[in-house]
Amino acid sequence: MVMKGKKGLIIGVANNKSIAYGIAKACKEQGAELAFTFLNEQLEKRVRPIAEEFGSSFVYELDVQNPAHIEALPGMIEKDFGKIDFFVHAVAFAPREALDGAFMNTTKEAFEIAMNVSVFSLIELTKALVPVMSENGSILTLSYLGGVKYIPHYNVMGVAKAALEMSVRYLAVDLGAQGIRVNAISAGPIKTLAASGIGDFRFILKWNEANSPLRKNVTIEEVGNSAMYLLSDLSSGVSGEVHYVDAGYNIMGMCAVDEEDGKATMVWDKYSSQN
Repeated sequence: MVMKGKKGLIIGVANNKSIAYGIAKACKEQGAELAFTFLNEQLEKRVRPIAEEFGSSFVYELDVQNPAHIEALPGMIEKDFGKIDFFVHAVAFAPREALDGAFMNTTKEAFEIAMNVSVFSLIELTKALVPVMSENGSILTLSYLGGVKYIPHYNVMGVAKAALEMSVRYLAVDLGAQGIRVNAISAGPIKTLAASGIGDFRFILKWNEANSPLRKNVTIEEVGNSAMYLLSDLSSGVSGEVHYVDAGYNIMGMCAVDEEDGKATMVWDKYSSQN
């Protein structure tokens, strides 16, 4: 098994439909030993059964906006695991009101929250956890196409993902001499708890399915398998990359069209008329 003997921390799993769950599942199936974090008491009730499902009793409270949690985490990890070989950063948040309307109306408070939770947390956690990581370890975070192109209803999160992707590149250089790799996966839209805050998400799913080369949306299992590759020694020569797992949607330069009665009709228009 590819991940046999590897130990890793999954940060940000919310439920069994989240991308982080798909990553954990793929790593566990390939032999990895896992630990998990939970944000608060409400999410602890969801995360502990997931940890048990994957044969883990190592579950830690982690609110990335709480410095005490970050400071305490490495010590708990080292006590339970010794050294870890990888960690997954699946943390992002912006106030709901900052995900709609004109981007220029984003408040300073919303901007700072989005950047602190979604971007700086990766930097801060990397600094905290590297001392308890093995050489040739791997760090993985989650991005989205909205970090490089305009996506409706994404707004400040798009700016945060852009900063996150650049942070991956700078961190990759910082840690390269230690053999630690840093990468990101840019997943296509998936029905997750985080996605529920994005307006017109049902339409975005249909649009992606209609216009991606593979004519489908990806699953958490497909993202999980790609993540497992980036976390494993199979990708020992890969660092600083943003790997797209979106059925090829990111390569498209224009939307698909259908001809009806000799008239070109955008797929977007067809789906809009059906909703």
